[in-house]
Amino acid sequence: MAKGKGALLIKLLSTAGTGYFYVKKKNPRTLPNKLQLMKYDPRVKRHRMTWKRDAALVLLGAAGCALTLQAARWLRQRAGRTSSARCGGPVDGVEGLIGNTPLVRIRSLSELTGCEILGKAEFLNPGGSIKDRIALAIVREALEQGGLRRSGLITEGSAGSTGISLAMVAAAHGCRCAVALPDDAASEKAALLEALGARVLRQRPVSIAHPQHFVNVARRETNAHGANGKVGGSGGGGAVFADQFENLGNYRAHLATGAEIWAQTGGRLDAFVSGAGTGGTIAGVSRYLKARDPRIQVVLIDPPGSSLFNAVMRGVAFAREEAEGTRLRHPCDTITEGIGINRLTANFLQAQVDSAFQGTDREAVEMAAHLLRRDGLFLGSSAAMNCIGAVKVARKLGPGHTIVTVLCDGGHRHLSRFHSSEFLASVGLTPQHCDDDLGFVA
Repeated sequence: MAKGKGALLIKLLSTAGTGYFYVKKKNPRTLPNKLQLMKYDPRVKRHRMTWKRDAALVLLGAAGCALTLQAARWLRQRAGRTSSARCGGPVDGVEGLIGNTPLVRIRSLSELTGCEILGKAEFLNPGGSIKDRIALAIVREALEQGGLRRSGLITEGSAGSTGISLAMVAAAHGCRCAVALPDDAASEKAALLEALGARVLRQRPVSIAHPQHFVNVARRETNAHGANGKVGGSGGGGAVFADQFENLGNYRAHLATGAEIWAQTGGRLDAFVSGAGTGGTIAGVSRYLKARDPRIQVVLIDPPGSSLFNAVMRGVAFAREEAEGTRLRHPCDTITEGIGINRLTANFLQAQVDSAFQGTDREAVEMAAHLLRRDGLFLGSSAAMNCIGAVKVARKLGPGHTIVTVLCDGGHRHLSRFHSSEFLASVGLTPQHCDDDLGFVA
């Protein structure tokens, strides 16, 4: 019914500046004298428009066209088909599907906080996460510099998402991929990597100083193929260590993410909130947004076991779990995957962060359940933690502000841990908050 009314409205308005005046031109006497747009010219024996009436016609016609466009916009919104940057012509290969993700208004969080809380839907990238952006940037750079060619090898130490994205982009360029993965990452991630043709090297979580840390294992894998551990190695097709934590191509790729957010909000945002693992997202987005408007607040949300909260708020990168006598041989400080770290990476050092909040696993689990129940959004652990950060910032700023965060990935690759009722019960994190409020956010 709404569609029929909207179509009728558009049809009526579209004739306002043209057809209406055409009818009056044919029969000018139907208009009152003061409104007549035509004047009879006895020399040519026909009605002729004066320049004043020409001007009136142009102005009224333009107004009719403007109303037509507004009506079309209203109709699309009523039909739930708002325009998107992703709706265009054909794109060239899988690369063309990366980026330009929609910005979604998270209804429940917006209504409950009185702020506009918007999430960048990065789970709509072809590889399923925001890491597609940096994978594309790193592979392109390696190909352009000659360190990587077809049949070459790209390696990475990853908690899962970057490895998946690299495997996808590498396959699109005829390259091979090897990924060193922590053995506490969700099993779906290892399965996805293998399905994409990557070789998976699972490692237990240890300090970055340990030779068996997954990043160091990936670096050695590159060296074993005749490369020097950086972009530009030699060998059969070349071998490249992506080095997402220290490779500044990571944060540079997210300057485009910041540009998209700026364009999608029309520059009208008060804060950007994100967790950090490599630090690339918060660095690239913060640098772009701050360059456009220094008043925009950039806020870090940090999971348990990470030292970045202390680095931002106290100037010391130290986590309580790192204290003497508390470090576990096989640590599991958090079930939130993809964010949180105990060192300052080269990418994070590029970030312009104003303040930070800490989140808990309990908050993230409850937020994921809330968003699925209230909004139909099925999100991964880091995306849920980012939404916790958005709510905390909304409470700090007060109603009427616009806050943007990143929905890094979907819940589909977290079924064996973060979205497993059995696993959550085993660690005492079964969702308990059933009310439709945000009482679970401290």
